Amino acid sequence: MMNLTFSLSKKALGFNFSKNPLMAVNRAFNFNTARNSSSLISWIPTGKIQQTVANSVQLTGIGLHSGKLSTVTILPEFAGMGRYFKFRSNVIPASTDYFKESPLCTTLCKDGHSINTVEHLLSALEATGVDNCSVQIETSNTHDSSIEVPILDGSAREWVDAIEEAGLKAALDRSGNSCEKLAPVLREPVTVLKNDSFIAAFPYSEVKITYGIDFPQAPEIGCQWFSSTCLDKDFFAKELASARTFCIYEQVEQLRKSGVIKGGSAKNTIVCSESRGWLNPPLRFSDEPCRHKVLDLIGDLSLFAHGGNQGLPVAHIIVYKGGHALHANFARRLSGIN
Repeated sequence: MMNLTFSLSKKALGFNFSKNPLMAVNRAFNFNTARNSSSLISWIPTGKIQQTVANSVQLTGIGLHSGKLSTVTILPEFAGMGRYFKFRSNVIPASTDYFKESPLCTTLCKDGHSINTVEHLLSALEATGVDNCSVQIETSNTHDSSIEVPILDGSAREWVDAIEEAGLKAALDRSGNSCEKLAPVLREPVTVLKNDSFIAAFPYSEVKITYGIDFPQAPEIGCQWFSSTCLDKDFFAKELASARTFCIYEQVEQLRKSGVIKGGSAKNTIVCSESRGWLNPPLRFSDEPCRHKVLDLIGDLSLFAHGGNQGLPVAHIIVYKGGHALHANFARRLSGIN
């Protein structure tokens, strides 16, 4: 486990953060008062212009949970349009307004149609600076009202590679003008809690993410922490994009009986046994599970973006034992959705 240095010192917290993260945060601040988005966030210019893909991107693969084949095509879009999915004639913005809680993935839903497992693709788009794009997704089954983004190798690496190959360009609005990209800056501390899991965010001079996971039943995973302020596209491509999704072997049968991970395999998931450790090594990083959680977080918080602006808040975001629902609820809190 790596040593962490926070803007909140252990002395200020009164005891060791890593031993009881939830209690540490609760002692440091009182978060019981709900705040609306207008008091939490200011939008400031980044000095950058909004971008889109210079050429189309297309990848095909099976869905992790559905096991069904789908094809995703990413197309350039005007500045100010943001990111949105198009499934047949249905347009679903990549926004907290359309987040639907679902098991083990992030789902967007509108008018009875849903796009599942969007988090890895959205993470790649947010991190590489694709601020505006149309994401068209297709399947051979014309009767499905739900479709899933391909899992590929279980990480965001193939999305990043394909976006880099396509290139980026300045996104222009319908009048031919470029638009400046804005960033959301957190003004006050805020947290979202669920049982012993939490996300706490504090005003900070840049985007910083600190993430902790704890799987005591699987000692090879155990307790891991990852923290970084360097979250530009180069860092993401090198240190986060290739971190794969993971699961506990002893839970696989139960998950399949519940109707998920139909497309899961050793080709797209790293599998850890409680007693035997990693079943399909080698890992790409010693802390690959924790890095994958950071990848998921970036994708989920990208739902806070709108109008081609940045989704990741300028803040120190501390997450302990998070998941897609907690991530999205935090983004919804920032948006003023309780």
